Amino acid sequence: MTLRSPARVSSFRIVLIALLIALLAGPGCARMGKMFKKGDVNEGIPVEQLYDKGHQAVVQGNYGTATETYKRLIAQYPFGPYAEQAQIEVAYAQYKSGKHDDAISSIDRFIRTYPTHRNVPYMYYLRGLSNAKRNAVFLQRVFALDASSRDLAAPQQAYNDYSIVAERYPNSRYAADARQRMVFLRNEFARFEVSTALFYLRRGAWVAAADRAKYLLETYPQSEHQNDAVAILAEAYTRLGNEALASDAKRVLQANDPQHPWLSGGWPKDPSIFSKLNPFARERRGTSAAD
Repeated sequence: MTLRSPARVSSFRIVLIALLIALLAGPGCARMGKMFKKGDVNEGIPVEQLYDKGHQAVVQGNYGTATETYKRLIAQYPFGPYAEQAQIEVAYAQYKSGKHDDAISSIDRFIRTYPTHRNVPYMYYLRGLSNAKRNAVFLQRVFALDASSRDLAAPQQAYNDYSIVAERYPNSRYAADARQRMVFLRNEFARFEVSTALFYLRRGAWVAAADRAKYLLETYPQSEHQNDAVAILAEAYTRLGNEALASDAKRVLQANDPQHPWLSGGWPKDPSIFSKLNPFARERRGTSAAD
């Protein structure tokens, strides 16, 4: 029997192992190389170019691409004015793409990190815009649900955000618009109270209806719906048999809104059978959605 020398056997094994490693690692390395290239297209790009790339994506409405580009910029260059501005742009891109919860998280992170930054007023304003659009569910868009019948938690937070802008930063470029949006939201809150009071009124809950109307008048004075609240008071007190309070409410309504349909017996109308069955029916002044 012929024996091979230990040196020849060792060399053969080394060559065989090397060939196996090359065969196994070749496709894997190629795949890893492709993944690295695909996942890091912005790797190593100078900060100015990254910022310009993100800005162009925003201009073109490619908010997903803009968010990814700005996040890469922040990861590679975490300090300096470009990183600060990129965080603002990320929040804006998330807001524009409808990712309002993500936008609010990005805004809160920025305010915590840079509480004295010159763009903090804008971030509060942007947070107000994002909160105002939260809970805009698909059904609301399809069935045109009345905004006043929604949960008010997010709009209330939006109101608080606008209030911060208007009160803390009254000279900022966003203060005037924030105040206008506050007026709009106050009217929406008042309309919500009217809708709730009408709900009680139409179900014979006269005391509950009067309580909501009084709450509206106390909480949202001078709103667009204050005369509706007075009409609800007049109707509720009439139904309760309290002629003195009903007469007072009627006198106030005649003085402030002599054309209000309640004075001619045309408000509120009873909802039709359809609107009773339709959960998406809207309350409208003087009638229901199906009338």
